[in-house]
Amino acid sequence: MGKGTYYITTAIAYTSGKPHIGNTYEIVLADSIARFKRLLGYDVYFQTGTDEHGQKIELKAAEKGVSPKEYVDGIASEIKRIWDMMNTTYDRFVRTTDPSHEVKIQKIFKKLYEQGDIYKGYYEGLYCTPCEAFFTEAQLVDGKCPDCGREVKKAKEEAYFFRMSKYADRLIKYIEDNPTFIQPESRKNEMLNNFLKPGLQDLCVSRTSFSWGIPVDFDKKHIVYVWIDALANYITFLGYDPDGNPDEKYRKYWPADVHLIGKDILRFHTIYWPILLMALHEPLPKQVFGHPWLLVGDGKMSKSKGNVIYADDLISYFSVDAVRYYVLHEMPFASDGTITYELMIERVNSDLANILGNLVNRTIAMSERYFGGKVQSPSEPEEIDSELRALALDTPKRVEAKMEELRIADAIDEIFALLRRSNKYIDETAPWILAKDPAKQGRLGTVLYNLLESIRIAAVLLEPFLPETAQSIYKQLGTKAVSFESLSSFDGMKPGNPTGKAEILFTRIDLKKKIGEIDEILENKAAAKGDVKAAADTAAASAEGIAQITIEDFAKVELRVAKVLACEPVPKSDKLLKLQLGMGTETRQVVSGIAKFYRPEDLVGRNLILVYNLKPAKLRGVESEGMILAADSEGSIRVVFADDAAPGSKVR
Repeated sequence: MGKGTYYITTAIAYTSGKPHIGNTYEIVLADSIARFKRLLGYDVYFQTGTDEHGQKIELKAAEKGVSPKEYVDGIASEIKRIWDMMNTTYDRFVRTTDPSHEVKIQKIFKKLYEQGDIYKGYYEGLYCTPCEAFFTEAQLVDGKCPDCGREVKKAKEEAYFFRMSKYADRLIKYIEDNPTFIQPESRKNEMLNNFLKPGLQDLCVSRTSFSWGIPVDFDKKHIVYVWIDALANYITFLGYDPDGNPDEKYRKYWPADVHLIGKDILRFHTIYWPILLMALHEPLPKQVFGHPWLLVGDGKMSKSKGNVIYADDLISYFSVDAVRYYVLHEMPFASDGTITYELMIERVNSDLANILGNLVNRTIAMSERYFGGKVQSPSEPEEIDSELRALALDTPKRVEAKMEELRIADAIDEIFALLRRSNKYIDETAPWILAKDPAKQGRLGTVLYNLLESIRIAAVLLEPFLPETAQSIYKQLGTKAVSFESLSSFDGMKPGNPTGKAEILFTRIDLKKKIGEIDEILENKAAAKGDVKAAADTAAASAEGIAQITIEDFAKVELRVAKVLACEPVPKSDKLLKLQLGMGTETRQVVSGIAKFYRPEDLVGRNLILVYNLKPAKLRGVESEGMILAADSEGSIRVVFADDAAPGSKVR
């Protein structure tokens, strides 16, 4: 029997660049909640997508030499690819450049203007382009943007404003009357004490200083500011109609049960968005959950810091479910989590391979060995059996209680408590000893039944978090996924049914070897950054075809002919060569990932082309002062030689 509807959303990802694993965590978190709600019997609608307007995107597109639409098409495609790669089950992937959304935003803006909630004025303040937000002097932190820490600049322009102040008292009362509206609790106190109670200023909701956005249809020099455009996606794509004729889907699923967002955009979702809904006379979402950040080591991921980790890279090193497990289990409820390759390997080994994988493999193997892979009929439970069975039957309730509070990591811990107890049960009952006594075959069959059934219950509960792993466990058990209600009794495995073949779920990882492999991959990627093909691919990632550059762009790269004076392999690397390059009066050292294609003696005495003004970098601890040009010909790297040119001469 169904339990009603459940509408969950993520924040829509901003299309300024490829999302890193910290951004990707949010979609995996939302997916685990959506999957669990479906398991409980809810009619779930799960929406995600991309936020595609704004000055930052207009500037990024100009840098790439493509139109803003071409730029966002490329990035949106990449974001959707990663969401799909993470095995997420969203019902709709939305884009704010969708024409139907744009029309509704124009109608919303006009409706608010006509009812007096939006008015025209002038905005003068300190503006942060990346955040697309104005700040007062008092709001700055060390003179910089309080949200991203970047420089701000003075700006003044004609703008439309939204009368936020009109609704402030009503919102304060709503938040105080609905204690679970903002979660975790600490986030609620921050919004009330830092933003609402000190006095709420009216919000700038249009811009004239750039053009990439939705035009205000009655004042075309203005574009609708990102907060109305982006925030309203939660209702426009669901079927909200500003003219008062909403779709059936909107009537069915709104208000949202939870908006899942990063803590850095909590203010917009718990102040601007509720007030916008109040002005539209629409119900407010039931909950806004501001999840913490996933940090690399001790710091926030940043391209400028060079510490960004991407989901597709992690999947190539490990697996989809290993990555899902790590980000879901290692993220605390209300504080930031940490990811490193070392910690990832440790979790795969300790939890996924040792606890989960080992339990399933041992149990299925014993079922094959002792009973030809047939499920046995259990006899009356002994005290030790009753303890395991009681925990197995109680675990679904514990998991459900944790999931109700969105304590995902704690819910997973409850499942692993059952898995740990099952492993201990094997040691306590010692099936290999029971198997030696023909008189104890019944007892042996009961022990294995208890293990198989405990694993089945754990697998059903694990499916929202590790869907591929759960399917593999079902296959090995010889059973199928079932409803949550079926977990209320300890009899899901049917005597006489065959189990499947034992398979390895997760293989233990040699930490030192794996870290070495990852280091080498990262070094080779760094070494390839100066390659002409890589540069062209990067420029074209957001558009169809290769983005064009100007002669001024090309002039920024200084190329010089250099003679290879000496060359040797880089220690502990089978891909890197260290070259000493002469350019008349100057010598440079360069590290290049070409060892698989050239021997040192093939290069000494040859003239090649050096990217002379490339920022130095360290590869395998060896300083590299530039990059040599090479072509990638169907996976074979060929150095571009210039033997007829004098060392030191410029290449134009």
